[in-house]
Amino acid sequence: MGNWTSCCSYTSPLSRRKDANGTVNEFIQEGEESVGNLQHISEREHDDWNTDPSVHPKVATIFLERSKVENGLTRKQSQSQIVDFRSLKKSSSCSTIYLDDSTVSQPNLKNTVKCVALAIYYHIKNRTSERQIEIFDEKLHPLTRDRVPDNYDVHSPEHRHIYKFVRTLFNAAQLTAECAIITLVYLERLLTYAEVDITPANWKRIVLGAILLSSKVWDDQAVWNVDYCQILKDITVEDMNELERQFLEMLQFNINVPSSVYAKYYFDLRSLAEDNEMTFPAEPLSKERAKKLEAMSRVFEDKITAEFLKNGIKKWSSLDNVSSTSVARKSVAILS
Repeated sequence: MGNWTSCCSYTSPLSRRKDANGTVNEFIQEGEESVGNLQHISEREHDDWNTDPSVHPKVATIFLERSKVENGLTRKQSQSQIVDFRSLKKSSSCSTIYLDDSTVSQPNLKNTVKCVALAIYYHIKNRTSERQIEIFDEKLHPLTRDRVPDNYDVHSPEHRHIYKFVRTLFNAAQLTAECAIITLVYLERLLTYAEVDITPANWKRIVLGAILLSSKVWDDQAVWNVDYCQILKDITVEDMNELERQFLEMLQFNINVPSSVYAKYYFDLRSLAEDNEMTFPAEPLSKERAKKLEAMSRVFEDKITAEFLKNGIKKWSSLDNVSSTSVARKSVAILS
């Protein structure tokens, strides 16, 4: 892996800049140029940039590729080896309209966490190596006081076990769905940079490190390391600090996530859900929701109308706004 000079602070189109008090000041827009001789992180490329899915928007995500592998062969359809989160497909009718409110800017939290857990499941199940790094080894750094089984590094966890672990952290820390997507980006960046794989022996601590980092980069109100010690009662602040430090070093302090990469991971997670028949639930359209959508539509229409009038473009009236009293209709004369 190539190394490059790193600067002391990193921002991105999806990371927010905070001051010493933790107040969000502004978004860093894509394409921002470096100042003076200080190189912006978005301008730096490492040797494997063209093959790194966590940086390059056109490189296929690792989890989606591994989800298609079964016993070393590429499979066409998913097998029912994961926990069944499938729901009946709902169709709209004259009396009820169903909407999928999950969007790239506001993903559905529950289903995004399920999909991220499924991506981690395939990372472990179809891993290509067993390389271990000490800081992630659960035997050397247990998360609980309970005795770690001797075969802790043998059996791959089921999807529901991974989902339960991730869901517990997200619910307790009140993290967002966007944070889950950033977590997956950091996981794959770690695999690429540190040349390590997620295994039964290290998956919990790797996931914990990625969540810890993504929550500080993305969320407005960052969760402190000591807060995770309240969630995982037996872990120490010193251990969390060391986990965060080494995770950052393995990422070469590159916590930048371009908006195009974020969008790619979101849509690949939706593709993973469809491949495994995990549909994003559609909720019935309520009166309150319909009123909000109508209000948003009117605001947008008024905005477009104002732009037309400003540019001198005539906006034609629709038939709904035409009445017999407001418009004088002219008969068509037929001359013989």
